[in-house]
Amino acid sequence: MGSLDGRVVLITGAGRGIGREEALFFAAEGAKVVVNDPGVAIDGTGGDAGVAAKVVEEITAHGGQAVANTDSVTDWDGARRMVETALESFGDLHVVVNNATIERNMGLTDLSAEDFDDVVAVKLKGTFAVTHWAARHWRDRYQAGVHADRAVVNTSSGSGLLNPLPAQVSYAAGNAGVAALTTVAALELGRYGVRVNCISPSMARTRLTLAVPGMSEEPPAGRFDPLHPAACAPVAAYLAGAACPLTGQVLSVRGGTVTVNHGWSLGGHIHKDGLWSVEELAEKVKELPMDDPFDKLAQALSGALGAVGRDQLQEMINALLDQGVHSDAASA
Repeated sequence: MGSLDGRVVLITGAGRGIGREEALFFAAEGAKVVVNDPGVAIDGTGGDAGVAAKVVEEITAHGGQAVANTDSVTDWDGARRMVETALESFGDLHVVVNNATIERNMGLTDLSAEDFDDVVAVKLKGTFAVTHWAARHWRDRYQAGVHADRAVVNTSSGSGLLNPLPAQVSYAAGNAGVAALTTVAALELGRYGVRVNCISPSMARTRLTLAVPGMSEEPPAGRFDPLHPAACAPVAAYLAGAACPLTGQVLSVRGGTVTVNHGWSLGGHIHKDGLWSVEELAEKVKELPMDDPFDKLAQALSGALGAVGRDQLQEMINALLDQGVHSDAASA
């Protein structure tokens, strides 16, 4: 018996990387899987229907059940067709795993409106679109008297939640938006028996991170590989299972470590019974403890690059922005 026996699951971006590992793991746990992936490049261009088909072949070769879908999450009607594919193929839909993402890493001064829109369209709007159509189906089923556990597992990233990675304005914004969407959707959809959670992969070896120093190195055979994208799959499967009680949570996953995210939280404060003057604020704000984004970035990169000083870090940022070097050490 698998933990997902009888569950029908739609996974977007399931042709490669984390999504592929989730599809294989879910199927091994007994789920019937809709493998969605249009087979695009990292930047969202191109397309290859064979990418999703290959994962389906892997699943069925091991006795599992799966079908392919190649619609883009950026296509409103395509998102609806993904849900319909699950219903037509397996008769129901219990879980949506929103994993699809693309990247176009450039500094803010070089990033075009089209580049920004395209990244956010996949990561944030795509998550909304697929969840929207699934939620409408679940609402209708619930109101018709069919009550069952349903689940959405969104995918965010340390880039946007914890790590201020330069050259990722659009990617970070999209991922932060997904986490915010998760908490609101959990409150809205609970009335229909739908739980909504989010995983935030960190330091996972995928197409998006291979160019980062140290990310392509694998441990000796037989040893646990904390950078392998498969590390995310059991966490996503737990959140997808009918026995899981969680909703509205964002869990970071780095190797074998799972950490609860608490989102934006209030820190120290200053107070005055009246309107502040600029001069008063300039003096009193000095008393407030604040995070330094350079320190946060250095901590985020430490797993791949080791300890780095502020000057060295600034040089890395400059090189990244000037040369367009890909650096995504804490996202997936």
